[in-house]
Amino acid sequence: MPKQNFLITIVGPTAIGKTTLAIQLANYYNCEIISCDSRQFFKEMSIGTAVPSENELKQAKHHFIQNKSITENYTVGDFEIEALQLLDQLFQKNNIQILVGGSGLYVDAVLKGFDEFPDVDVSVRENLIEEYQNNGITFLQNKLQELDPKYYQFLSENNPQTLENPQRMMRFLEVTIGSGTPYSSFLGKRKNIRNFTPIIIGLDADREKMYQRINLRVDLMLQNGLLDEVKALEPSRHLNALQTVGYRELFDYLDQKSTLDFAVEEIKKNTRRFAKRQITWFKRTENTQWFDYLTPINNITTYINSKIQ
Repeated sequence: MPKQNFLITIVGPTAIGKTTLAIQLANYYNCEIISCDSRQFFKEMSIGTAVPSENELKQAKHHFIQNKSITENYTVGDFEIEALQLLDQLFQKNNIQILVGGSGLYVDAVLKGFDEFPDVDVSVRENLIEEYQNNGITFLQNKLQELDPKYYQFLSENNPQTLENPQRMMRFLEVTIGSGTPYSSFLGKRKNIRNFTPIIIGLDADREKMYQRINLRVDLMLQNGLLDEVKALEPSRHLNALQTVGYRELFDYLDQKSTLDFAVEEIKKNTRRFAKRQITWFKRTENTQWFDYLTPINNITTYINSKIQ
């Protein structure tokens, strides 16, 4: 009888200590780490995305860290395919592997997969991009509410930040307009089979401590040269990968729209908001065992071992 595979999955808000725990568990179980932090894929972005340090990368084998360029069109669907292919290889060496990251959509891609959508003529996306550039996010929101009110209401109640994401909104509308069928009608149709059992570990802290850790991380990023990194990336600022916290605010500073102190405070504020959204997302993930970020490693391995046996 083949051995059962287990994917230890570590989730939680930014700056909570997921990388440290992943390395400890990788060494304990003698396995490797798949990163699903959608900002750490890009080789041109390291300081502002809190990529694991050289020392951390030496302590355990990591995958999907700075393996793409910001100029590549790399989607969550691409990541799902590549991550599952790699896991198939890794499970041949060890039936326990680790997935870690704060990008909920990418975690879901590996654990559950997505539904299958029809191919759509490229002109539909081009028209939507033009409409967005001319009329802003409100146009996309109104269009989705008109064409797929069921899904619009679901997002409003359960995942409102998605309504502010133009790339995701254009994807919903692209499928809806291109197929003539609401995006929501394609959801839940496909059963994705996985050859592993997830063991999901959530890391948390009280709100004040979490915010302190975020503020400290931002200060350290600035000390380590974040502003210089942003200056070097300014010619590419239009790319989707750079439409993210830590970069947008400093681009505004470079445009003389704000002072540096104001930009830094905005990074901290927006990162705190991002962390709250991460917690909301992961708290909805079923079968997650939550631990305080200071929990001793042996308490966590005891829980994991109880699931593996």
